Amino acid sequence: MLLFTEQISPRLQYIAEFISQAYFGIPVRITTDISEYISADQLSVNYSNQQLKDEEFWVQPHSLLFEKGIGRQQVDCFDFAGQKAFFRTGGDFPFDIFASTFYLLSRYEEYLPHTKDIYGRFAHKNALAFKEGFLQIPLVNIWMEEFKNALRSSGLSWVDSPKTFRFIPTYDIDIAFAYQGKGFMKTAGGLFRSFLKADFPSFSERLRVVGRGVRDPYDSFDWMDALHDQFDLQPLYFFLVPEKKGKYDKNILPSNPRMRSLVRKIADKYAVGIHPSWKSGDDENLLKEEIDRLREMTGRDIDSCRFHYVRFNLPGSYRQLIREGIRNDHSMGYGSINGFRASVADPFYWYDLEKEEQTGLLVFPFCFMEANSYYEQQYSVPETGAEILHYGKKVKSLNGMLITLWHNQFLGSSKEFSGLKEVYEGFIRSMLT
Repeated sequence: MLLFTEQISPRLQYIAEFISQAYFGIPVRITTDISEYISADQLSVNYSNQQLKDEEFWVQPHSLLFEKGIGRQQVDCFDFAGQKAFFRTGGDFPFDIFASTFYLLSRYEEYLPHTKDIYGRFAHKNALAFKEGFLQIPLVNIWMEEFKNALRSSGLSWVDSPKTFRFIPTYDIDIAFAYQGKGFMKTAGGLFRSFLKADFPSFSERLRVVGRGVRDPYDSFDWMDALHDQFDLQPLYFFLVPEKKGKYDKNILPSNPRMRSLVRKIADKYAVGIHPSWKSGDDENLLKEEIDRLREMTGRDIDSCRFHYVRFNLPGSYRQLIREGIRNDHSMGYGSINGFRASVADPFYWYDLEKEEQTGLLVFPFCFMEANSYYEQQYSVPETGAEILHYGKKVKSLNGMLITLWHNQFLGSSKEFSGLKEVYEGFIRSMLT
């Protein structure tokens, strides 16, 4: 793809390369040479403030991609092809799709002053996607289909690589077991509390697990493994391995033989990543320690991450990952509601707005987490099934990458989460058969 512009900027280079490679399957070259553009016999787009020839595809630019620094933007949404769009301009397309896509992928609004939620995160209620009602769709993917259709309708043609639907199941292992590996004192304390509350089902269940070897209600790992084998899936597991427990760090400690055995068993077959503890968000030295600990436990290099409680802030958290050698992040979603935080169902490299540069950190956005449905949105089991199916069908129809997030306890035998295992299996079957 040849893109003519009057000025080349890092922002333009970044988003043009993303669009051309992710949605056209061809490289892009940007030129400021008018004669080269006019004589080009390949797919070419005029991205400037003036029309250059009679037969061309002209996208009139918004100023965003040529600005430096971060400041409030005038974002007025309007209807386009049954969806929302913004940064309306002239030309052969009704808005600047390059600038609009950059605004969403760079998470520009997360650099602006905003109110954080109770966990110190960017609150989803601040997001344009939530306010304008497009959080539940991968708007960028939809825009790109309309953009390609508009190019073809104008007479332009190209040979692109067919885009295919991809599904990556991911799991956060932050409470590996309900009862196993707790130690004598905690087990005794748990039994005592259940007895005082007259919670005899929990009392009996704990005794059966720790005393008779009955499977722990949170132990769904063999079931998950069989599911992956059945549908030829390559999942990704994120392990919480803090040195000490805390209010939000409740996993069995990595020094526990059961925990070490579980991590090694999964790492021998599947990809694993770090699930940084809550405390590591307050003490950045702990992140390196936890990555090193997981590396020692697995015998593998650790290059993937998803923040615990999806607790991260830009740009600091991502810069920290880069310093520690993390190359892939799976935190781009909300821990308070399901949807597309960056409005896209494809991976993209993180652009550091403050430094005005594309980084080597590849961001994999997730759109569905069962804990959001269960705790935050308070959905019933059938409603959860309908929600995850909505995301699956939408992403599949656009040949995007679908990333879901589940926790092992929701897929076990705990009565609290009854029915969700069947929802998950039914969803996978509907997507892949």
